[in-house]
Amino acid sequence: MRNAECQYPGRSANDLSLQFRIPHSAFRTGWGVAVRLAPEGWPFILPGWVLVVLGAWVARGSPWVWIPEVALFLLAVWLLIFFRDPTRTGPRGDQYVIAPADGKIVDVRVVDEPMYLQAPATRISIFMSVFDVHVNRYPATGTVELVRYHPGRFLHAASDKASLDNEQASVALRGARGPVLVRQIAGLIARRIVTDGAAGDRATQGARMGIIRFGSRVDVFLPVAARSTVRVSVGDRVQAGATVLAEYAP
Repeated sequence: MRNAECQYPGRSANDLSLQFRIPHSAFRTGWGVAVRLAPEGWPFILPGWVLVVLGAWVARGSPWVWIPEVALFLLAVWLLIFFRDPTRTGPRGDQYVIAPADGKIVDVRVVDEPMYLQAPATRISIFMSVFDVHVNRYPATGTVELVRYHPGRFLHAASDKASLDNEQASVALRGARGPVLVRQIAGLIARRIVTDGAAGDRATQGARMGIIRFGSRVDVFLPVAARSTVRVSVGDRVQAGATVLAEYAP
């Protein structure tokens, strides 16, 4: 794993992510179902459940304390849900571009992409609510050619201006069928973007690319000249690593 400062100048490794030190882990529910969690969640999950336990102990002597205790319990459960990292399967192959994020398709349009593709591109935008899985995955297999962080604002992630003005990280891949650009975009309350890879790394379709917390957007850019057919429409729900966003011509 490369040092985080190589990807994000001005940010320390401690400020960016715990995925450099903590492996994936899972907890087992009361129904015997194992739920895998993203490592970035533990700094939130553990304190949340410690507070739940302490609140329950305090509430023994005061019934009124159970009101905030219930709210705290629901928040702790939500943290488990938010940081889940389920195993995903779906169509695989060089002819497919797979969704890099869970969420709702909010925009599909042709735009100019000057940073990496330097050509007109089809942009597919996925908005992730605070209830969606926030682990991002590579849409195609190939080589990471560029990872670039851009500081910016924290506008509502579903707005069109967010793609230009918000804090974001761009990951450029060179796949068998041509270049693909994925852009992780922060939102109103998303204040941390984690990107795992660095230039020169091998990307595997469906494998983890990073994570954004809490509530954000991911854009996928495909060159118009690549002759790909978009398989989703505005309003569709997609799953990272499972849903086909676009398919290249034979």
